[in-house]
Amino acid sequence: MERKEFKAESKRLLDLMIHSIYTHKEIFLREIISNASDAIDKLCYLSLTDENVGLKREDFAITLSIDKENRTLTVSDNGIGMDADELENNLGVIASSGTFQFRQELDKEAEADVIGQFGVGFYSAFMVADSITVRTKKYGSEQAYEWQSSGADGYTITECDKETVGTDVIMHIKPDTDEEKYSEYLESYRLHALVKKYSDYIRYPIRMLLPEQKVKEGSDPEKPEYETVEEMKTVNSMVPLWQRKKSDVTDEEYNKFYSELTHEFDKPQRTITVSAEGSVTYKALLFVPSSRPFNFYTEGYEKGLQLYSAGVLIMDKCDSLLPDYLRFVRGVVDSPDLSLNISRELLQHDRQLKVIGQNLEKKVRADLEKFLKDDREGYEKFYANFGRQLGYGIVSDGGESRKDSLKDLMMFYSSTQKKLTTLKEYVERMKEGQKCIYYAAGESIAAVDKLPQTELLKDKDYEVLYLTGETDEFVLQALMNYDEKPFRSIVDGDLELGDEEEHKDDSESAELMQFVKETLGEQVASVRLSNKLVSSAVCLSTEGGVTLEMERYFKRMPDTGMEPPKATRVLELNAKHPVFDKLVAAQKAGDADKIKQYSGLLYDQALLVEGILPEDPVAFAAAVCNLM
Repeated sequence: MERKEFKAESKRLLDLMIHSIYTHKEIFLREIISNASDAIDKLCYLSLTDENVGLKREDFAITLSIDKENRTLTVSDNGIGMDADELENNLGVIASSGTFQFRQELDKEAEADVIGQFGVGFYSAFMVADSITVRTKKYGSEQAYEWQSSGADGYTITECDKETVGTDVIMHIKPDTDEEKYSEYLESYRLHALVKKYSDYIRYPIRMLLPEQKVKEGSDPEKPEYETVEEMKTVNSMVPLWQRKKSDVTDEEYNKFYSELTHEFDKPQRTITVSAEGSVTYKALLFVPSSRPFNFYTEGYEKGLQLYSAGVLIMDKCDSLLPDYLRFVRGVVDSPDLSLNISRELLQHDRQLKVIGQNLEKKVRADLEKFLKDDREGYEKFYANFGRQLGYGIVSDGGESRKDSLKDLMMFYSSTQKKLTTLKEYVERMKEGQKCIYYAAGESIAAVDKLPQTELLKDKDYEVLYLTGETDEFVLQALMNYDEKPFRSIVDGDLELGDEEEHKDDSESAELMQFVKETLGEQVASVRLSNKLVSSAVCLSTEGGVTLEMERYFKRMPDTGMEPPKATRVLELNAKHPVFDKLVAAQKAGDADKIKQYSGLLYDQALLVEGILPEDPVAFAAAVCNLM
């Protein structure tokens, strides 16, 4: 019996594939079952035109058999089988593909749907087996053949006896080591779990003997005795939920699947089904959770969708299908068009994934738009959980291209409506002649509402958006305007109210403002009279692109070794407040020390109003006591 060498690849490549390409050894069973499914696909396809096949679709099956005594695991199918030449070509050359060649020979419009590359995934079995025997008989042939190999040392092909058409892959499982317990692949419960995990949606029944507790025959009905017997059972579901018509699936079935997929006990807030045909054919079943996972903003949270190819799990968490701002979306995507390289874990080209991902992103956004329109209360609950993510979508890489499609999904608290509002709704309520969309940022709605800069706008019944999300201010800066109405922070610059009385000429006070500025030094960029304050004596505003809220945000970021950006602070004084009269009186009296004392107190007061501690709280407390 002549031992043949592998034609195309060396022992080094085989070792590389076994030890490097596959992340988990358990994947071998997925590969062997997928190859069995491929073989059945071929014979099933031929049966459409060849009456002599003699098998109906329901007659096809894949069987798993365990022989613990001989340490063998056998995967059998009643598919098309192979002759000697096909054994040589498919299994004698690593990375050869009988499936790929079969697909090439089919008419392009034929709907024979096959997966994988036989000569590749087949060799993953050497991760758990020290030898493999393949017994196969091709449809239409009288002779069966046996292929046997112990790995890179080569293989033999001999004639053998086999009554039925199909293939048996017999894997002799390696002995256990200190590092690996290979015997687990001889346990029915473990194989059952692997089939459910990776091959649950293979379209043909996968059968195996499973232990079952039954009443022992002849035992007393009042005191029954039980015995464990083995029964042949189908262990896979066969038809994926996402392959069925939406009208044929109940909400209960969707909810059950979501629970199994995410291990969450609550129902999904949104269920999105997608069926696409075109440059890439795929189906998707997506869910928007009804609550935010406890670890959503930690490194422990794993984003990504399950990725299938014709019902075979390729990746459990494919994180490249959706952009990061939609990382909360859970679900599955199944496409027969995915290009696979020698491992099902690694995609050879990502063109198909990019097309699928772009389409899914549009589908999710469209569903959220519908959600906002049809169920405002439900959408606001969603926004409380994941609204920050939509903001990330605008300010993150690629946000420039998607901001127009996300801006109408953003919501902010309204000072007049006392609830969340959209930008579109705000603009529709704008007062006649109002030029800007006003907003103020802070750590909470209560904190923003107490800002002294809000008083004037409240008195004039202008609506202000209260921004309390950490990305909200960045979002408005990125958008710049809505419906050609610019965003204007009420703590930064001119409010453009169109009322000249509010623009007080401070030329008479220029000398006083300069003295206060010199007293405060580098703490502020300038000091000026305010046209925003009503009852408060003082406030802080900013110049430039960084606001006080942004400064807080940057301080919370992980240390990068670089100084975080700081806001350019401006102290604004209310010329109508009695405290300002005290300053003017001290100026006229030539009391420079009192002006310095008042200046420090007013600046610290402005800091406290913004929720910022004075640089020297003890000195501030002492100054207050001195005044008392």
